[in-house]
Amino acid sequence: MPRNCIRETSPKENEIFLWKMDPPNKERRSPENGPSSARPCCSSLKMFLVALSFAYFAKALSGSYMKSTITQLERRFDIPSYLIGVIDGSFEIGNLLVIAFVSYFGAKLHRPKIIAIGCLLMSLGTFLIALPHFIIGRYKFETSIRSSVNSSSNLSPCPVSSGVPATAPSTTAGPSSGCEHESRLSMWIYVFLGNILRGIGETPVQPLGISYIDDHALEENAAFYIGCVQTISVIGPVFGYLLGSVCAKIYVDIGFVNMESISITPGDARWVGAWWLGYLIAGLITLLSAVPFWFLPKSLPLPERQLAKYSPERTSFIKDSPLLEHKYQADEPANFLEMAKDFLPTLRSLLGNPVYSLYLCITIIQFNSLIGMVTYKPKYIEQHYGQSASKANFLMGVINIPAVALGMFSGGVIMKKSKLSIMGAAKFALGTSLLGYFLSLFFFAMGCENASVAGITRSYNGTESLYKEDKYLLASCNTICDCPRRNWDPVCGENGLTYISPCLAGCRTSHGSGMDTVFEQCSCVAVGNHTASAGQCSNRDSCHRVFPYFLALSVITSFIISLGGTPGYMLLIRCIRPQLKSLALGFHTLTTRTLAGIPAPIYFGAIIDTTCLKWGQKKCGGRGACRIYNTTAYRIAYLGLTLGLRTASFFLCFLGLVVLRRHVRQQERNTLANGGTGAAAGELQALRKEENNSCNSDQCTQTADYDPERETRL
Repeated sequence: MPRNCIRETSPKENEIFLWKMDPPNKERRSPENGPSSARPCCSSLKMFLVALSFAYFAKALSGSYMKSTITQLERRFDIPSYLIGVIDGSFEIGNLLVIAFVSYFGAKLHRPKIIAIGCLLMSLGTFLIALPHFIIGRYKFETSIRSSVNSSSNLSPCPVSSGVPATAPSTTAGPSSGCEHESRLSMWIYVFLGNILRGIGETPVQPLGISYIDDHALEENAAFYIGCVQTISVIGPVFGYLLGSVCAKIYVDIGFVNMESISITPGDARWVGAWWLGYLIAGLITLLSAVPFWFLPKSLPLPERQLAKYSPERTSFIKDSPLLEHKYQADEPANFLEMAKDFLPTLRSLLGNPVYSLYLCITIIQFNSLIGMVTYKPKYIEQHYGQSASKANFLMGVINIPAVALGMFSGGVIMKKSKLSIMGAAKFALGTSLLGYFLSLFFFAMGCENASVAGITRSYNGTESLYKEDKYLLASCNTICDCPRRNWDPVCGENGLTYISPCLAGCRTSHGSGMDTVFEQCSCVAVGNHTASAGQCSNRDSCHRVFPYFLALSVITSFIISLGGTPGYMLLIRCIRPQLKSLALGFHTLTTRTLAGIPAPIYFGAIIDTTCLKWGQKKCGGRGACRIYNTTAYRIAYLGLTLGLRTASFFLCFLGLVVLRRHVRQQERNTLANGGTGAAAGELQALRKEENNSCNSDQCTQTADYDPERETRL
C-alpha cells in the first residue's frame, strides 16, 4: 500500500504499525531525489562521527588514567584512601552540576561547538590536575641510605647516645622548610578541582553527540554509528591503563634528580611514578579532540526521504524537537509551562512503574559494588599480591578491560541471535550475574599471607604473629638506639624478616650507596653475618604462585558478568513506555551517578583505611599515606564489601523477576481482553522479535487507546 495513502485514510493507531511494517521505498533513492545533495551531508556526518569517536577516546583515556594513579596520588600527597575516593568522585560532582543546563540549553545551541568547549574544559581540568607537580617541589621520602659513594663509610644508622638525632638527612621528624606554606594549602585540592572541571567538560559530549548523530543519520545507520562510537570508548580505557603502566615505571622527578641516587624501586611502598606526565599527555589528546568540532555545522541537511524513513514516534519527536524547529513546524507546538507542569506527574508515573523502580534500586546497589571494585582493584593487586603499580595497571589494561568489552559485545550478539523477550533478557542477565557471583567467591580462597615485618606482623624473633602498630616496634635488640618510630625505611635482614628501618634493626654501620647499600652489625638480625639490605623482603612465594590463578578467575568473572550488561540495559528500555524513555534514561543516569558514582569510592576507601598497619609521616608532621596493610583484613573488607552489595541486590532481583512476570502476564490478559488475538497482534509480536526494538508488552497494547496529544505533551 502506498505510504501517502496511509497518511490520508488511516487512523493514528494503524499508522504506527503500518509505518513500521512498510519496507523502505527505493524510489526515494532515485537520482532526482538528489543523491548528490546527500553527499555533503554524509561527508559532514562522517567527519562528525570521527571527531566524536576521538573525543570519546580522549575522555575514556583520561578517566581510566585517573583510576590508574590513585596509589601514586596517595603517596605523593600523603593522603588516605578515602580522600582519593573524594577526588575520584569529584568527576561525577562536576558532571551533575551542569548536566541539566547542558541537556536543555545545549540542544538549542550549536551542538558541535558546545562539545568543543566541553573538550577544552576537559583539557584544562586535566592540565590543572598535573599542576601541583610543578609547584610542590621535589619528592622527599624517608630514607637512611646515602645517595653518594663519596659519603663516609662508617655512617651509623643507630645513634647510640640518646638525644642525638640520626645523622641521615631524611630521618628527622621535625618540620622542614616550607611547611608553613604547605600547611595552608593542600596540593591535592588542585587535583580535586581539576577533576571537577573534567566532569563539567565531559557533560555535553555524550548527550549532544549521540543526539546529533541520531538526528542526521539514516535510521538503519544510526545504531551502527553509535555502536562504533561506543566501541571506541571501550578502547580508551585500555590505552589509559597502559599509559598509567608506563608512567608508573618512571620516577616522579625524572630529569630533575640523579637516578643513581634513588634508593627505591617501583615495587617499594614509597615509590611515586611520573603521574603528572600522563595527565599532560591526556590533556594534549583531549585538546586536539576539540579542534574538528569548530569546523562542523550547527545542523546538517535533512532530506524528506530521510524524514520519511523514521517511525511515527521518532518523526513526532523530530517535529516537536526544539533542535529542528527552524526546519519543521510542529503540528502541536508544546508550551514550556505546560511541559513544566507535566514534569512531576510524569516523574510520578515513571516511578510508579514497579519494574522500573526495582530496576533502579538494583542498578544503584550493583553500581556501588562495581565502581568501588574497579576503583581500588589496581591497589588491591599491588598491596595483596605484592605487584608494582606499573604491572597492576598493565594487567588491568591488557586483560580485564578487553574481557569486559568482549562480554558486553557477546551479550548483545546472544540477545540478537536468540531474539530474547523481555523475560528472557531479565533471566539471562540474572543468570550471568549469579554465575559470576558464585565464581567470585573463590577469590576469598586466593589469599596471601602478610608480609613478615618485625614489630608489626611478626615479633622480632619471627615466631609470634602481631597486628599492631608502634606497641611492639621496640625490642631488647634495638633499645640502645634512639630510633624514630614513624619513619618507613624498610630493610631486609638475612633471616628473611623485614625491619621498618635500619635503626630498628639495630644496625651500627653501613657501606655502599643507593640500592647497593648493605647494613652491618645488625643486633636484631640473629643469623649469618648480621647484615641487612635495602628494601623490603620479597619472600612471599605463595602469593606469586596463586597470582596467575587470580588473574585467570578475574578475566572469567569479568567476561561472564559483562555478558548480562547489554540484556540488562535493554530491559531498562523495554520496561517503560516510549513517551517516558528519555526521562527514564536520564533519571537512571542521574541517580546512579549521585548514589553510586560519588559515594562508592569514598566509603570503599574509608573501609580500606581501617586495614592499614603502618602509616607514613608527612614532611610537616601528621599522618601520611599507608605503607603496609593487613592483607587478610584488606581481602575480607574489599571482597566482602563488593560481594556483600551484590548479595543484597540479588534479593531485589528475585523480587523484580516476580513483579516482571506478573506485569507481562497482566499485559497478555489485557491484550486478549482488547481483542489482540488477530493478525495485527501477531505481526506486532513478530516485528518486535525481528527488530529487537525497545517495544514491550505495555507499549504495544497502547495502540488501541493511543492519545497523540498526550505523547506530544510528554
